[in-house]
Order: sequence, then structure tokens, then C-alpha cells
Amino acid sequence: MEWKNVYRGLIMGSVEVVPGISGGTIAVLLGIYEQLIASISGFFSKDWKKHLSFLIPLGVGMVTAIFLFARVIDWLFTHYPTQTQFFFLGLVIGVIPFLYQKAEGKTKFQAKQYILLIIGFIVVSGLGILNPNEGQVIQDINTDTYILLFIAGFIGSSVMMVPGISGSMIMMLLGVYPTIMAAISNFQFSVIIVAGAGIALGFIIMSKIIAYFLRNYFASTYAIIIGLVIGAVTIVFPGIPAGAGSIIVCILLFIGGLIAALALGRLEYK
Repeated sequence: MEWKNVYRGLIMGSVEVVPGISGGTIAVLLGIYEQLIASISGFFSKDWKKHLSFLIPLGVGMVTAIFLFARVIDWLFTHYPTQTQFFFLGLVIGVIPFLYQKAEGKTKFQAKQYILLIIGFIVVSGLGILNPNEGQVIQDINTDTYILLFIAGFIGSSVMMVPGISGSMIMMLLGVYPTIMAAISNFQFSVIIVAGAGIALGFIIMSKIIAYFLRNYFASTYAIIIGLVIGAVTIVFPGIPAGAGSIIVCILLFIGGLIAALALGRLEYK
């Protein structure tokens, strides 16, 4: 078992509950994105034991973080939304140099890759125009609700595998984000299991699609990913805060997020 992946899972899980931040983006920063895709897509292959030894500690860390930090993240966004977003903004921007390095952009990017990068940017930044409304926690849980939760989990996890696109944000667009977060906080297992089944299926299918494109169109795939991550910056950016004191605090938190990303990236990529 690669138990170092527990701490990686903790980091991925803690940001996955943040709308606008993609767990795939953090997987790139941690240097495990391609291995994550390969392990999920190859889970049902003859090498399943090898993939399982990678996925189990990562999953333990992610699930632990989601249950431990769901309320903390919710509290931070309730009381200090702008400051919290500036920290994550620095974290996202700090990922971009490692993406470019991973893609070997200096030597492999040509006009086609830069066009794909721009397209990726437009796709994600366009999501910000939708201005999703979290909605309310669904109180009357019935068969239709479970179907919605399963489909939302499937769609959310599918995009979650793509750096730059936040699964949490997609769930907000579908109106189930507060319901799922409340279920996690209150240990409402029927909701967690149904949404979790959709999430698991989305992971498996999307990982196979991404694995194919990484094998056959490596530079172009990473060009799109970089564009998606840059587009995510426009979603995470909360606007300029009011007051000199708030601006200073937000700048410091932004720098803190940037330093955290650069330090973590250098540690993983050394």
C-alpha cells in the first residue's frame, strides 16, 4: 500500500467540497494525476491489485477529509467567503506552472495546442456566467430525489476527473450540493450511498475516456486542461474586497495559497 497517498487524499478531499476547485487540479499539483486516471480506469483489469494498493489509501484520505472538513469549509465560506476564496485562488494559480511543465509546453505546444487552451478557458469561464444558486436542502427524500442524486453524482464526478472543472460547482448547478453536504455532515447514509454510487460510476467511465486521450493526444489533452484551470481562476475570483484591511488580508491569503501550491508542487515533482 502506498500510504503516502493518505495525506494526498486528505488534501484532495478537503478541496473537493469547495465549489470552483477541482480535485483533478490538486491531483496534478500532487504529481499523481496520470497514475490516478490509470488506476481508476484499470481497476477491473488483471493488474487490479496494483491499482487497489494506490487507490485505497488515497480513498481513505479523501473520505476522511470530506467528513472532517465539510463543516469547517462550510463555516469558512459562511463567515469569511472572500478571504477563503483568495487562498484557494492562489492555490489554483500555483498549479499552472506545474501543468505547463508536465505537458512539456515549451517544446510540444504549437498553434493547435494554444487554440485548444483558449477553448478550455472559454468553456470553464463560461460556467461562471451561470452564477449557480445553491438552493435548499431537500427535505422530502423520495425515489425521484434518489434518481436525481445518483445522476448528479455521476455528472459531478465525471467532471471532477477533469482538472479545472469543479464537481461541487456542477452539483450546485444541479441543485443538490447543499443536500449532499448536509447528508455528509449529518451522516445520512441513504443519500451518501446513492450519490456515492453515481460518483463511483462517473469516476470509472470518465477515467477511461481521459486515459485514452492522454495515451493518444498527450500534449493536446494537457493544453485543454491548462485552459480549464486558467478558466477556473475566473470562477474562484470573488472580486475586489471592500476596505484596505480586507484587501491586505486577502492579498496575504492569496500569497499563502500560492506559496502552498508552489511548495507542494516542488516537493512532489522533485
